[in-house]
Amino acid sequence: MLLVCRFSPDDEADFLVRARRAVGLLAAQPHCERVDLARAVEAPGQWVLVAVFASLTDYRRALSPFDVREHVVPFLSEASTADQAVFERHTTALPDGGWVDHPSILG
Repeated sequence: MLLVCRFSPDDEADFLVRARRAVGLLAAQPHCERVDLARAVEAPGQWVLVAVFASLTDYRRALSPFDVREHVVPFLSEASTADQAVFERHTTALPDGGWVDHPSILG
């Protein structure tokens, strides 16, 4: 499961402090595979947070701890709502040239 959140912060310094905390808290949750925060090269004021969890259930459970609800949920609520944010993985390419097809929860 991928969480993809786009941000256009007004105060970049404050945003980065809060983002670092959110990234750390999410990455520490069980079954979180990674969390990346990235800035657009063509539009430096645009940021994206991508979190990868083993499953949708693991992502939802990751939002339960108090410190996550206190820091991460408010941070994520500032993301753009113009696009979808939660995606299920379909295919993952492997470094050896193989791939993994992931089962869909959508049927």
